[in-house]
Amino acid sequence: MAYIVEITGLMNLRLPRRSLSLSYCSGALIMPIRCEHVEIVKSSPERAFAMIDDLPRTAEWLPPCVSLNKVGEGPNASGDMLEYAYKQGGQSGRMKGRIAERVPGEKLHCIYEDGMFTVSVDMRVAPDPAGAKMTHIIEMTPKKLIAKLFTPLVKIGIRKQTTDAAVNLKKLLESEFS
Repeated sequence: MAYIVEITGLMNLRLPRRSLSLSYCSGALIMPIRCEHVEIVKSSPERAFAMIDDLPRTAEWLPPCVSLNKVGEGPNASGDMLEYAYKQGGQSGRMKGRIAERVPGEKLHCIYEDGMFTVSVDMRVAPDPAGAKMTHIIEMTPKKLIAKLFTPLVKIGIRKQTTDAAVNLKKLLESEFS
């Protein structure tokens, strides 16, 4: 693995070990809020990937999701545009997104944006002796100062939301598997 330090619009540096991205916003470097969660699921990797690749079903396991749909027809592919609607904290919102990378059976990485945040959602599936290893990696990068001020609260919320989503997805897969 490699550290990838990205300062938007300035440079890319490669350092050893893990991925880290930085954004340049209003004259200051902004580190993303990052959360990673792993669940072992009693399901085949193929079924696990099929569930995360079935975008409209996201609302069944991701708590704030009202709907997630691809713009256009056909199978999912890198570059496809997405529309995400959510309800959180009594407020509704929408984000435009795109599939940044899709490796069938292994990885679905989507990026969403609104006026306050850029959100990277990287879902990975790998074989495991017990079934499938599902890794959820979420990075939220504040785009405005007001969003940056809420970083401590967002960190708490994103950790809970990522864990809840992973557990919900596991329950859904295992209930459909039995």
